[in-house]
Amino acid sequence: MAPLLQHAPAPPPATRSYADLTDAEIEEIGRTLDALREEVLADRGARDAAYVRRVIAVQRCLEVGGRVVLLGSRSRVAWWLGTTSLALSKVLDNMEIGHNVLHGQWDWMRDPKIHSSTWDWDHASAPEQWRRAHNDRHHANTNVLGKDNDLGYGILRVDEAQEWEPRHLAQPLLNLVNACIFEYGIAMYDLDLGESLRSGTGFSPEQREEMRTTGRRVARSAFRDYVLHPLLSLPTGSARTTLTANLVANLARNVWSHSVIMCGHFPEGVEVFEVEEVDEHETRGRWYLRQMLGSADISGPPLLHVLCGNLSHQIEHHLFPDLPSNRYREIAGPVRDLFERHGLAYRSAPLLRQVASAWHRVLRLSLPPRR
Repeated sequence: MAPLLQHAPAPPPATRSYADLTDAEIEEIGRTLDALREEVLADRGARDAAYVRRVIAVQRCLEVGGRVVLLGSRSRVAWWLGTTSLALSKVLDNMEIGHNVLHGQWDWMRDPKIHSSTWDWDHASAPEQWRRAHNDRHHANTNVLGKDNDLGYGILRVDEAQEWEPRHLAQPLLNLVNACIFEYGIAMYDLDLGESLRSGTGFSPEQREEMRTTGRRVARSAFRDYVLHPLLSLPTGSARTTLTANLVANLARNVWSHSVIMCGHFPEGVEVFEVEEVDEHETRGRWYLRQMLGSADISGPPLLHVLCGNLSHQIEHHLFPDLPSNRYREIAGPVRDLFERHGLAYRSAPLLRQVASAWHRVLRLSLPPRR
């Protein structure tokens, strides 16, 4: 007599890599993910639009509320409340709102105020400049050495295939500094400053114009945070504490953003690909597979995902960068099932564990390889 419950065969062990799957398996992955994408696209609607409008409203309330509270920030309680509120507003502005709007995730709403072509954010990098570097280059070439400049941002060695140089000994310190000034580091990276300096070719007229645009944005935000709002606090005698609150809020936003990005790209076990591995005419299935193996997730409660800009679902974001961010959590289950079905490691861990793993990789690869 057959048992009442029959278990499906156990999936193969999760140790397979990019080179281990057959063409048939890869194309099956592509068809499955295409179908999942179409399902979400067909289901977008009022609840998604309400979500993004609600997050924008919360962000603006946090910013206004924080700045008002900081007018009386001579009180320690007021300082902490105002600083926390302002830091949260900056995190939401950059992560859940700015990053995702500029990906075109909400363009389908046809709302000219929430559209990738019109949106601006509290960031040194101009939207069009960021879209070119991030959407067009990074997402097309995820974790491909020599093509994906996000892979270490040109200053870090993050894979054994990269030749070690003495300068890499300093990369833990460089990474710490980059975390503290992450907004400006991204702006310099988007401008291709490092590449121009290394090549010795100088800056093109287009780069010079973009540098002027970036300079104006930096000056405008610095004047607002470090001159205007402290001056407005002078009548209450809280100019100095308002200044320190703005400094701390910007530092917190930068370190948080840097940590989330590190967790999605650099933990131990995330695969890196050499140019020779990637077919010039890469199929959709192989592109999906590269996104799956070149990313990692952060596990945690819903609020954590919102504060991460839902980049805590970095695997899902790399697979579907233009789907509404609030949908990543619900598709994470089917995506994980797909990993398990093909014996692939779905790399997900709590925030602190992923941060520690990413820093371990940075520290480990700063040292010369053992002979």
